[in-house]
Amino acid sequence: MLEHILFFSIAVLSIVFHEVAHGLVAFWLGDSTAKDAGRLTVNPLKHVDLVGTILVPLALRLMGISPLGWAKPVPVNFHNLRRPKRDMIFVAAAGPGINILLAVLSAIMINGLVGQRFVQEALSYAVGINLVLAIFNALPIPPLDGSKIIMGMMPNQLAYHYAKWERFGIIIVLILLNVGLFEVIIAIAAVLARWMGINLI
Repeated sequence: MLEHILFFSIAVLSIVFHEVAHGLVAFWLGDSTAKDAGRLTVNPLKHVDLVGTILVPLALRLMGISPLGWAKPVPVNFHNLRRPKRDMIFVAAAGPGINILLAVLSAIMINGLVGQRFVQEALSYAVGINLVLAIFNALPIPPLDGSKIIMGMMPNQLAYHYAKWERFGIIIVLILLNVGLFEVIIAIAAVLARWMGINLI
C-alpha cells in the first residue's frame, strides 16, 4: 500500500509541475490568464481532475501499469502572447520539457545515492513517470502538446486545418492506446532511462 501511495503521489506532482510549467512560460511571454486563475501554484487541489489525475493513474498502478494521467489544463490565451505563433511552441514545449528535466534530475540524484533504498525507489518512480508523461504529451495529436508545437511551425492555413482534428483527438488517442501505443511509450521510456543509468522498477 505504501508503494502505491508513493507512486501515486509522485505521479500527481509530476502532472501538476507539467501544467504549472505551461502557465509560467505563458506568463513570461505575456499571458497572465493562468496566473489570474490561480493556477501558478504546485498546490494539487488547484489542478486535480478527478478522472485524469486520480482515478486513471491509480487504476493503472493497481493493475501494475505505469501511469498515464492528466490535470485540468492550465488556461492560456495565445492571443495575449507577444508573438503568438512562436510563443505557442515555447508554451506547449514547457510541459514535456519540465517532465524531462525532472526525470534527468531524479536520475542524477539516484546515481549519487548509495544505500538509500526508499529514496532511490521514489526517484526511480519519478524518472519513469516523468519520461512517460513527456513522451505521451509530445505526441503530435491534438490537443496534446506535440500538436501545438507543430502548429506553431506550420503556415497559418495549414495550422488552422490541423487544429480541427482536436475534436477527434481523444478518440484517436484512445484507439492508439488500445492497439499498443502505451506499450510503445513504456518501451521508449525504459530505453531513455537506461541511457541515464536507471533500470525502471
